[in-house]
Amino acid sequence: MFKFFLLFLCVLVPMLPLFGQSPPASANSSVTAASAINAIGIDLLRLTGGADANALLSPYSIETALAMTYAGADGKTRDEMARVLHLRGGDDAQVANAFSLLQSQLDQVVQKSLRAADAMKKYGQTNDPIALNIANRLFGQQGYNFRPAFLDFVKSNYNSPLELMDFRSNPSGATKTINDWVAEKTRDRIQNLIPGGALDGLTRLVLVNAVYLKAPWAEEFSERGTVPLPFHARGGDAANVPTMNTQKSFGYAKEKSMTVVSIPYKGGELQFLIILPDEIDGLQKVEAGLTADKLVGWASLPNRDVRLFLPKFKMEAPTLPLGDALQKLGMTSAFDIPPESANFDRMAPRHLPNDYLYISKVFHKTFISVDEKGTEAAAATAVVMATRSAIMRPVEPVEVRVDHPFVFAIQHRASGACLFLGHVVDPR
Repeated sequence: MFKFFLLFLCVLVPMLPLFGQSPPASANSSVTAASAINAIGIDLLRLTGGADANALLSPYSIETALAMTYAGADGKTRDEMARVLHLRGGDDAQVANAFSLLQSQLDQVVQKSLRAADAMKKYGQTNDPIALNIANRLFGQQGYNFRPAFLDFVKSNYNSPLELMDFRSNPSGATKTINDWVAEKTRDRIQNLIPGGALDGLTRLVLVNAVYLKAPWAEEFSERGTVPLPFHARGGDAANVPTMNTQKSFGYAKEKSMTVVSIPYKGGELQFLIILPDEIDGLQKVEAGLTADKLVGWASLPNRDVRLFLPKFKMEAPTLPLGDALQKLGMTSAFDIPPESANFDRMAPRHLPNDYLYISKVFHKTFISVDEKGTEAAAATAVVMATRSAIMRPVEPVEVRVDHPFVFAIQHRASGACLFLGHVVDPR
């Protein structure tokens, strides 16, 4: 079973005295949200995913949590966030509408899968449905004067209600409450998203997105067909790893320096995308050439008969801080660099020249498991804010051996949005 989880956390705190070119976001369509999601995913994968280690992100989770934060930004801070998040050209309503439409489409995927499973039961057959849970939540300091317009906006557009906390006197209790909420939303796949001591008495708001996915393949791989086969870990010498194989009609494209294959999940609306370099050591070159438009374009590949060899793999990484990477991309004033530059006045008013909100930390954590039955994955993101106080099939199938480092994505086909994006350099 393939399982995937993601958590994104953004922490905002109030300040005290010491302290690519993207497409326009006019879009009221999920395609615009998908383009922004894929673009930030590529940016962060390049910055955080070294070629010597497996890497996994949830662009969907990260973009959603930061889009909620963006709704409270103003001035230069807002402009910088729009550029980094690839949201230039769109106002709050347009951005929220694009994300709302994508969320609605994903909800429909789940509902359709549930109806199909119920229909199969009538004939005495079992058909495990897709499970896709997406949840947003604001955890805010009780008594802090957040602007009602901001709270209403994120609640109505991102289904993200406010839960009051007491960071001032009990930051450890607040940390446990948030981590427990994340664990519950990801079916315990994401544990301890926020490290101990990360929140303190100056924390004022934590914006969280959590994603859980459990998706069976449209057609399972036979467990009897899984055998040890060579895989060139990190582009070097080969070592045997458990490798699944099958011959079926899959999405397929042969492009310059790479092969792209898509494996559908049940219902055909989500897919597992494989981007395999031609060269054993070609991972970095392929990642350097990735674009949001390419990912969207690969959402609908022509089918071809493929003999596919794919290693089983599982990733469970520690919490990943994203603050430095986001700053390198140009989101600096949001982190109050230079001092007194953060502007989240649309989220909460400044009380004094040196009493205002800024992003202190961004945490991200993921899990994924791919096997013969399908995929299970989860992710979560938290933003912490604080203060200083149709092709004819050939007779012979094409053979694709995924036996060296490759890029992968879990993708919503209708929009092209990548719920998860990463690379495998060693499946062991």
